[in-house]
Amino acid sequence: MAFSLNSRFWGQLPGGEAVEAWTLKSPGGLELEAITYGGIVTRLLVPDREGHLADVVLGFNDLRSYLAGHPYFGAITGRVAGRIKGAQFDLEGKTYQLARNDPPNHLHGGLSGFDKKIWTATPMAARDGECSLRLDYRSLDGEEGYPGTVDVSVTYTLTSDNTFVIETEAVTDTPTPFNLTHHSYFNLAGEASGSITGHELQIDSDQYVVTDEHMTLLGRYASVVGQSNDFREGQRLGAAIPQLFRNHGDLYRIRKPSADHPSHELVPAARLVDPDTGRALNISTTESHLQLYTSAALDGSLVGKSGVPYVKHAAVCLECHGYPDGANATSFCDNILRPGLPRRHITKYAFSTVDIDRTSTTQLENLHGTEEYSRVGAVTNFARSRTHFGSQL
Repeated sequence: MAFSLNSRFWGQLPGGEAVEAWTLKSPGGLELEAITYGGIVTRLLVPDREGHLADVVLGFNDLRSYLAGHPYFGAITGRVAGRIKGAQFDLEGKTYQLARNDPPNHLHGGLSGFDKKIWTATPMAARDGECSLRLDYRSLDGEEGYPGTVDVSVTYTLTSDNTFVIETEAVTDTPTPFNLTHHSYFNLAGEASGSITGHELQIDSDQYVVTDEHMTLLGRYASVVGQSNDFREGQRLGAAIPQLFRNHGDLYRIRKPSADHPSHELVPAARLVDPDTGRALNISTTESHLQLYTSAALDGSLVGKSGVPYVKHAAVCLECHGYPDGANATSFCDNILRPGLPRRHITKYAFSTVDIDRTSTTQLENLHGTEEYSRVGAVTNFARSRTHFGSQL
């Protein structure tokens, strides 16, 4: 099978704007559908260890369901993904007030962020015959309270080895906070398969960002060592989630190989495995942080593509981006986009399959909470991967 890229009419906004759906296919079996509304990835078909395809991202079949409201399923999220403390920031002597859409904070770009905009789609020729789709959007000065006009491009590419590549670029005419991410909800067993508590997760991070009771970022790191949110060696999500703050997940600082590691080079960020289907996801990025979100707010009220309600912990989000509140903590982690300094990042979602010794897995689960479990380590499953972590960077 060769690479292919096709488009079709997908719907119409109340104001009359048309929404297109673009389908990308790779020879390795990976298939992606994205719509121009929000740049939303509506489908992502991935083969399991037997070669059977399943859609591994949550979402809907029609535009009306997305317009009715959803928790950023598969969307481009910005102008600032994450929370801005107190829904305001000071920049160059001026205070900017933003929508307090996650009281007391501002979340994911506001009431009408990038996830609710129409993006202009352009098919692109990539290297080695790969197919790419470029999405462009101009965010005008004052949009959602932010200063400056920002031109943003997000390019989706599928490779022959079943990697979904996201490349972003942004330029501005005025200093402004900027922090873009991709917000897919992953369930490697399939979007209609229920909870992800059987998945194994590893995060390449030694530190997380401390928050208060409102999940406001407090501008300091804490070590994961000895904490329940330590995923360095891998944990089964069913055991880890009850120990996480609000069963939600933290913002992690991605470990760099060295202090002088070039910012444009990819580093491993996370690895997710579903032992039952053998699907594995390796994430690498040039971004500095990874937000773990266990879809704790899903409650079954949203019915997905297959007619199955999306229940609590029906998926996991692994969002690569910068430090969201950098405008309020420039000395800690500046996220200001400045004129003449384009912001470019790459994140790769590399899919593969693994062989799992289910006997060992069962024994490990039975030992959970004991000293023997700590000695053996949940990373046992990861060691049986056909594709070593980081080999597809």
